[in-house]
Amino acid sequence: MASIEYEAKALDIDPAKTAQLILDAGGVQRDKTRLMRRYVYDTIPAVPGRWVRLRDTGTGTTLCVKQVSTDAVDGTHETEVTVGSFEETSELLGLVGLTPRSYQENRRTSYTLGEVRLEIDEWPRIPPYLEIEADDDTQVWDTAAVLGIDRDRLTSINTTKVYALYGIDLDSIADLRFE
Repeated sequence: MASIEYEAKALDIDPAKTAQLILDAGGVQRDKTRLMRRYVYDTIPAVPGRWVRLRDTGTGTTLCVKQVSTDAVDGTHETEVTVGSFEETSELLGLVGLTPRSYQENRRTSYTLGEVRLEIDEWPRIPPYLEIEADDDTQVWDTAAVLGIDRDRLTSINTTKVYALYGIDLDSIADLRFE
């Protein structure tokens, strides 16, 4: 069953300063910084704004279908399951005819502030950003305010569109890794 993701990003952040803001506001670091890796697949048939993602989070592996309907804070729907193995699931997807269109890496440090999930994401070739994810849009906006982040500074665009802001076509990069 698909769930709505309520999330917004603050782009071009300083990870250390942002982490300190979260901790000073009473937040808790959930995980150490970890490498995440993913394969991205087109659906069959391919549908604009919808894709399959196999992701090794550094603490587990998930498989999901994401559907972006709008760039609003509630514009992404996700259906996700936990799977046992990144490599074996990739092999299984290949056996049913799905070929990854890309491999991507990022580094993530996870926090919580109350019930709100905060992720400091670092991706190759672009500045780091903070992702605020909650159970509703009010929690997203309230958490940003607690951290001193103006609502006007937040965006709910997906990572592909974030890359485009920096002049990079993420869809044209088949292998995105840290140096």
